[in-house]
Amino acid sequence: MFIENRSRNSKGVDFQLVIYYLLLVIIGWLTIYSSANNHIQAVSFFSLDNVYTKQLLFIGTSIIIAFVILMIDSRLYVHYAMYIYYFTLLLMILVLFIGTNINGAHAWIKIGSFSIQPTEFAKFSTALALAKFFNEGKTTSEKKYMWLNASLFIFVPIIIVMLQKDTGSALVFFSFIILFYREGLTGWILLLGAIAFFVSLFTLFFNEIYTVAALTTTYLIFWFLQRKDRKKMIRNTILYVVFIVFVFGVNLAYQYILQDHQRIRIDTLIGKVEDPLGADFNANQSKIAIGSGGFWGKGYLNGTQTKLNYVPEQSTDFIFCGIGEEWGFVGSSVVIMLFIAMIIRVIMLAEKNRNHFVRCYGYGVAGIIFVHFAINIGMTMGLLPIIGIPLPFISYGGSSLWAFTTLLFIFIKLNNN
Repeated sequence: MFIENRSRNSKGVDFQLVIYYLLLVIIGWLTIYSSANNHIQAVSFFSLDNVYTKQLLFIGTSIIIAFVILMIDSRLYVHYAMYIYYFTLLLMILVLFIGTNINGAHAWIKIGSFSIQPTEFAKFSTALALAKFFNEGKTTSEKKYMWLNASLFIFVPIIIVMLQKDTGSALVFFSFIILFYREGLTGWILLLGAIAFFVSLFTLFFNEIYTVAALTTTYLIFWFLQRKDRKKMIRNTILYVVFIVFVFGVNLAYQYILQDHQRIRIDTLIGKVEDPLGADFNANQSKIAIGSGGFWGKGYLNGTQTKLNYVPEQSTDFIFCGIGEEWGFVGSSVVIMLFIAMIIRVIMLAEKNRNHFVRCYGYGVAGIIFVHFAINIGMTMGLLPIIGIPLPFISYGGSSLWAFTTLLFIFIKLNNN
């Protein structure tokens, strides 16, 4: 029942994706080993006190997970998609009561010397649930509220993650907008999202009074130009009211939802304050490490910024610094190209697949990997605020590697049939 009948296979495993996966995992382990190599004389290589030894254990178990996923009948992923989603939500809720606080986020379940973060698994389960939702036939009344219902699959885990005070992970769930757009969401929503983003930046950089004044001026200009078109006037008025409410919502979220360190990171990123020894320290050290690598890098095991622990979280959130320092622009470009190639490959396979469920899930996979990859590298280069999300397949951590392995290999299995 649970093991795939090989006679049903029609395509075979996509080894191109498997190769990308293995290359990124190997690069990750080599970088983790290099960053922790200054402790190699003090502790045995096989000691679980070493992050690189633990990561080897995580890699081994991830490969086992990948094989198990490929052996299971792909129809089970479709049938149990909603159950998997509800189960991960239950785990996330459980964390609120029995979870452990790590780096300000109450998002971990401690098991001995290991910690598991259920939010990482909620990402692939949400992709499965949305694929199931879009794959099912809709009645006329259901289609009317389709986007509202689909949005609930995203906002429920976002609310739980926000209660865990893990803002960075909450942002990743917005990656499903890529899937929504592919499934027919109007481009106006994306445009409004982009406008909302710039309105947020303007509000945070100045204040809500200046933003309201700018929005009112813009509204009055459109009112004068389109005052004879009743429909456009009504639309503009609704948008004006929505954005005014949004502006004050941004200010309330900034004041009462974000934690102190998160507010400081935003302030330093947009230039409101300078704090080179505080909030700016991580970003500055990260940029120094990457810049010091030059074109070819300092050479493997020869990094000084990371080896001497100048860069905080150098094996997890800031692991790209080690790649930039030791392998330089060339090595960094190779890693970036591997991610881009993997994302493009997933989208190409999703588009070619005639199964609607597989296509939807594929876009969910591509969106999650892209947002993680773009935000992580963006924050290490000082282009985005530091929100603490891992670089897929590369950063140290069992939950992250297991979840991303599951995410990718379920797609490989689904595409296999």
